[in-house]
Amino acid sequence: MAQVWHDLLFAHWELPAEALRPLLPAPLELDLFEGRAYLGVVPFRMSGVRLRGTPSLPWLSAFPELNVRTYVTLDGRPGVWFLSLDAGNPLAVAIARAWFRLPYYRARMSCEGAGGAVRYASVRTHRGEPPAGLACTYAPRGPAFRAREGTLEHFLTERYWLYAPGLLRAEIQHPPWELQEATAAFGANTMARAHGLELPDADPLLHFARRQDMVTWAPRPVLTAAGVP
Repeated sequence: MAQVWHDLLFAHWELPAEALRPLLPAPLELDLFEGRAYLGVVPFRMSGVRLRGTPSLPWLSAFPELNVRTYVTLDGRPGVWFLSLDAGNPLAVAIARAWFRLPYYRARMSCEGAGGAVRYASVRTHRGEPPAGLACTYAPRGPAFRAREGTLEHFLTERYWLYAPGLLRAEIQHPPWELQEATAAFGANTMARAHGLELPDADPLLHFARRQDMVTWAPRPVLTAAGVP
């Protein structure tokens, strides 16, 4: 699958590891940076979403998305564990839930540029699921840079595996992130609360990326030491 990500905000909060570990299935391990665990709330918009070898369709290939994620590792392969993925296209949500088995939810969303800033709003509308929403305005500041290996920025962004329920794993490929520092004003943010998590009062760590082109391979079962899923 191929897609392009635009106007992305990485907003990260440090959370107690004991609050996040119960949300992970065994045998995934919570990945820590210098003993600290992080939760990310990541709004952006997508375009060019398509299966490999197929054209992108205007009514399916472009829509906002909002991820809540933390960081895991298994067999020496650090990756991302998505607690939720809200998207503004109901058909895309249905396909992603069936194909990737990821926790995608329908939402009413908007993502608009305003003088270099991005105004973003999302309200979950998925029936039977906990309410969750985000309203924020964010913008980049300063020059773009690539995170150096060993830094917190690298730990949070340069990840090339995703893990999904049913212990599936999919490889992700994209160029290194071109990051910028960012500012953000949050009018509402209940994305973490939908998972029983409370964000600290401390300001989040913020990074912006204007664009990222990526591909991901089909998810496959993770093999156990016995060689079976």
